[in-house]
Amino acid sequence: MDFRLTVFVCVAHNLNFTRAASELHISQPAISRHIRELESAYKTQLFERSGHKVKLTVSGETLLRYAETILETYHNLQLEMNLLTGNFSGELSIGASTTIAQYILPPIIAKFISRFPDVKLTVTSGNTEQIEQALEKHEIDIGLVEGAHRKQSLKYTAFQKDELVLITGVNNKIGDEISLDELIALPLVLRETGSGTLEVIEQELIRHNKKISQMNILLQLGSTESIKLFIENSPSVFAIVSISAVAKELLRNTFKVVEINGFELGREFAYVVNHGAYSEIQERFLRFLVREL
Repeated sequence: MDFRLTVFVCVAHNLNFTRAASELHISQPAISRHIRELESAYKTQLFERSGHKVKLTVSGETLLRYAETILETYHNLQLEMNLLTGNFSGELSIGASTTIAQYILPPIIAKFISRFPDVKLTVTSGNTEQIEQALEKHEIDIGLVEGAHRKQSLKYTAFQKDELVLITGVNNKIGDEISLDELIALPLVLRETGSGTLEVIEQELIRHNKKISQMNILLQLGSTESIKLFIENSPSVFAIVSISAVAKELLRNTFKVVEINGFELGREFAYVVNHGAYSEIQERFLRFLVREL
């Protein structure tokens, strides 16, 4: 790996030789020497200097695009090889919103622990709002959340698509499709305030000039499993839940899905961290997560 590219990218991002030297822990003359060597190798000027100000030339902008790609590819290569061959230890605390914690995360965690037995992993669950708060307080290292809302204080990256569906008992006489007005009148069991599921429903209602308060909500429960048990024992009632949560019940014909015309309840699961560089163990887990989905 050509260290001069690392130096160049650092200078280009800072537009300051002194700050780049400080970040890379080398002297400013060494920074200048690496840049001169690159300019000599490519036979072009990479920076324009005016007093204390530095800016990229057209050639510099071109090199920056390619250098960033090269460095990212090299970094990804190192991480992939470490996942295949490297052993490492440490501690990692993960917080996951309820749907992810119950239906998405367990098999991934099992594989991760099997692959990296020296990592001490702790997992807590809560609704999306609770997970975000725990992350802001640095009580966890990584959050895995659902819902559409994004806090500016946190960094979100989508990793999997999901869909919310309207379910009821399989013997319910309702048709396969209903309108939004018909949905509003149905007896519903929904997740609690602060959940990503409820937030997605609220946002889609707003798009149709409707409010959650207009719905016929019989009960709000703190977990999808509780909602599923309620529907099993009250098969004429309806619920809106993640398709991931009812896959087995749909195969067993315990529930059926009722389509809502024009009502879109797609969403994305996202991993969320505090702003700043990832630790090595955070990055390895997130890469492992994406690989296993």
